[in-house]
Parts: sequence; structure tokens; C-alpha cells
Amino acid sequence: MSKSKEFFQNLIKPFKFNSGKDRQNGDDLQKIAQQEQKHFPFEILVAATNNFHHHQKLGEGGFGPVYKGKLDDGREIAVKKLSHSSNQGKREFENEARLLARVQHRNVVNILGYCVHGQEKLLVYEFVTNESLDKLLFKSNRKSELDWKRRHEIISGVARGLLYLHEDSHNRIIHRDIKAGNILIDDKWIPKIADFGMARLFPEDQTHVNTRVAGTNGYMAPEYVMNGRLSAKADVFSFGVVVLELISGQKNSSFNLDVNAQGLLDWAYKLYKKGKILEFMDPALASSAVPEQVAACIQIGLLCTQGDPQLRPDMRRVVILLSKRPGSLEEPTRPGVPGTRYRRSRRPPGFSSSAGTSGLSDSHSSGSTFNTNTASASASTSALASPLRSDPHGKRPVQS
Repeated sequence: MSKSKEFFQNLIKPFKFNSGKDRQNGDDLQKIAQQEQKHFPFEILVAATNNFHHHQKLGEGGFGPVYKGKLDDGREIAVKKLSHSSNQGKREFENEARLLARVQHRNVVNILGYCVHGQEKLLVYEFVTNESLDKLLFKSNRKSELDWKRRHEIISGVARGLLYLHEDSHNRIIHRDIKAGNILIDDKWIPKIADFGMARLFPEDQTHVNTRVAGTNGYMAPEYVMNGRLSAKADVFSFGVVVLELISGQKNSSFNLDVNAQGLLDWAYKLYKKGKILEFMDPALASSAVPEQVAACIQIGLLCTQGDPQLRPDMRRVVILLSKRPGSLEEPTRPGVPGTRYRRSRRPPGFSSSAGTSGLSDSHSSGSTFNTNTASASASTSALASPLRSDPHGKRPVQS
């Protein structure tokens, strides 16, 4: 083999997960651990978790249980243990190991290492002190701790984490499952994006791929649900939903405050059009909110959840908007709802081309795409208006 051919094959190897040989290589956690120098002996993890005692259990996902542990040097860790009986979990687990091997960012959960011991496969993460955003916002009595300053910092931190994944990481990564439950909050209230089991590596020469639909009801972009069309703009849509949930204190998939609104996004849009945008704000924020900042963030959330993906800003634009003092923003069009087709919208007055187009936009496709596995329209009724039937782990069943 010539040197040039060998170099080319090594260059494209990270993107060839569909071939059997490369999949086998990519799934080898032992190899990843050695390459990244992040190997943990099994005995160390047994001791740290008190032999994976049920009192140390933090939760369980489609892959298996997660345990809290403490190393001899005092560091607290979270150990994700692959269930032997989970086939889909195995794919998610190994996918997470591959994608996080070189990811390092303040707003992305840090993977400390790996362990392979016989049939046991484990991922070791930094332990994040507070609960997930989902629990803090919807399922606990700690909601009052989330004043406006903290909510705004969470919005900004998640935006920076997504920008890193989409544009600045070693390989471009589309998360595919951005939601409140996958955002962890540390002891300094810094948000960290977690759970990369469904994430996809995105070849640099492509703006989108067609792929199987997998995600969580209430957070998935309409073009992704309807056609399996995945791009960075799908993550932008999910981010917009999280923004609007944070500001309203309401969960999108179970919204029922206004019978005249089709869902949380529709309610926000109607209030915006009526000039009553601050009525969307969580009453718990009344004493801490900065009204101009709240209004701007609601408008950014609406821009991110527009039905036409080309009109959504990319994450770089979002980060810039969040870092500026509130000013003039583009006029958002109607939010997207899975189960309905969007029409290409004429750009509203004052629309900036930089907000809707970028290297990650859906306007053109180049290069080869993955095999198309589109979701049927009948399976994608309005997930933003009411939740579809989902699996026990809250993930939408993968379309075959």
C-alpha cells in the first residue's frame, strides 16, 4: 500500500462506522483506553463504588446502571456500567465512548476513563454534584434555587457546549438528544451536556445526513421526525425547546396551561405576537428577572425552534446573541411541530443571512450520505403538543 493511500484511509477512518471491520475497531474500549491513556483497573472501580452497591446507584438508562464512586485521591466519579442484556444499550454505550474520547469542554461532561474486564465494560465520568436540569426544574422542590441569573447562565453554557460540539471539537458531533434531562448541573451551577449515546459524528464535507430517527418526544425537530433529516439545526431546535422550558418553568411534552395553544412553543409564539411575551415567564422569576434579557431569550428560543431549519440560527450566532446586551433581533416565524410539513419561509424583514445560513445549514448537500431510513409520517404526530408513546427510558423508539 502506498503511503498516500494509507494516509487517506487513516484520515477517513473515524467516519466509517458502517463497515464491520471499522465498527469492531471503534467498539474496542480497550484500544480507546490505551490510546487516550485513560484506563481504569476494574478493582479500583469495585472499591470506589463499594462493589457497585445499590446505595451507590444514581440511576439507570437504556445501557445499564450508573453508580457514584470515590477514588483514593478523593475524586468523586460516576461509573456507567453496561448491562449484559442490552443490545441497543451496547451500541449507545460504545458510541458514547468513541465520541467522548477527545472531547474536553467546560460545558460537556468530562469522561475520565474506561474499563474492560471480561464481559464488563464501564465508562468513568466526573461526578456532577447537582441533579439534572430536568429534575431541578420539574421534579423537585429546588426550583426556587433557579433564579434568573442562574437560568441565563445555564442557557449560555449549554449554547457554548453545543457550539464546541458542532464547530470546535476534534470531530463535528451532532448530539441528537439535547433535553433538560441530559443537562447536568455542577456545584457551581455550571451546565454540562451529557449522554452521548445517540450522538453522531458528522463528516466535515456534509451539511446533513438521512438517518434513523431517535430522540426524546417534545425536543425533536420536525424535519428530523418527518424525514430523518439530521443536521446541526436539529440540535438547535432542541436547544430552543430547553430555553423556553427554562424560562417558563413548563415541560414542553406535557404542557396544558393554555387550551388554545398547540403546545409550549405555540403558546410562546402567540404571546410574542400579541406583545405579551413576559406573560410566558415563570412566576418564580418575578423578583430576579431582567425583563429585557428575558424577552430577548424567549425570542432567541423562538428563532431556534422555527419550522424551517434554514431560518434557525447556528450555535455560533446564538452564543453571540446571548453575550450581547438585548437589542434588535430577527422576527421569528411560527415554531415547527413534528407531524406537519414546513413551507420554505420568505425571510422576514430585518433577517440577517448569518442567522440562518452557515457551514452547517440545510441549504445544500454535498458528499455522500448515510443510508436513508426515514420515519413514517404516521409515527410522528404532534410530539410538541402531546407526548407520543415512548420507551421506559424516555427515548423515542428508533424507526427501523
